[in-house]
Amino acid sequence: MNLANELQRYLRIRRSLGYKLYTEERILKRFIFFMEQNKETHINADIFLKWKQEFGKASKITWARRLGVIRGFASWLCSLDPLHEIPSQSLVPFCNNRIPPYIYSDSEIKKIIKAASLLQSKNGIREITYPAFFGLISVTGLRISEAISLNTQDVNLREGIITVHKGKNDNNRKLPITESTNNYLKEYARIRDRFLGQTPEPFFVSDNGIRLTDCAVRYNFAVVSQMIGLRPERKDNKHGVGPRIHDLRHTFAVKVMVNWYKEGKNIDQEMIKLVTYLGHTKPANTYWYIEAVPELLALASQRVENYMEEAL
Repeated sequence: MNLANELQRYLRIRRSLGYKLYTEERILKRFIFFMEQNKETHINADIFLKWKQEFGKASKITWARRLGVIRGFASWLCSLDPLHEIPSQSLVPFCNNRIPPYIYSDSEIKKIIKAASLLQSKNGIREITYPAFFGLISVTGLRISEAISLNTQDVNLREGIITVHKGKNDNNRKLPITESTNNYLKEYARIRDRFLGQTPEPFFVSDNGIRLTDCAVRYNFAVVSQMIGLRPERKDNKHGVGPRIHDLRHTFAVKVMVNWYKEGKNIDQEMIKLVTYLGHTKPANTYWYIEAVPELLALASQRVENYMEEAL
């Protein structure tokens, strides 16, 4: 049994059911590569633990998620070949706590975008694509997969509206963007088309003019983070540990909510706008930021105290 071929079949079938599986594909490819290096042909608990030991540092939550991905693929393989084992979840006890978000300062976001413009490429595409990509996530809160999936026709630069097709849970939504963001994307599209000699189907493209991949986006973000000191420098091409690209989405949401509190707006009335803009299916997923971010919790607590004082 060729594990790489089985992985592609596994992903193809699951994607036909509506799953995106960008992160899952990245994890499983790494795991299979490790198995091949160690001349292992069947999944079992020992090979997972060896991979975990040699992979590098990561949080308990991250490893619990990785184990869940491996278990899903192992279940598929076990139905085809009983010599495969499904590693027990007890290898990394499940933890349902969410990772506290890292909230980037405005200066850190500017440094990320500036450093991204210094990325080297054979034709100049990378140094214009990644500043635009990271910048758009920081001002819209798009998920990584949503930004990658954008086609040129989804970015209406005449009206300043981005259409997200089949976001998480297959929801579609339209996101108005500011004039400055719209102008930045217009300039990116103009230079991109000049470099390529044509207008590509995907809005954000790699050096080869094709759609970005999840792996490439995360790798380049790790490189940029190392360049500006947000992650320790690595000489082994590993990503290292530090704030994540997904934290740009968290930062957007938190800054919107902080501004609401400071402007004295009714949070409950405004929240539905943010829930819709972010594409959350449950308001609780958005309210979570209040608990997770000290500044928001302090602002919420102060508002409650003021309310109680007025009531008395």
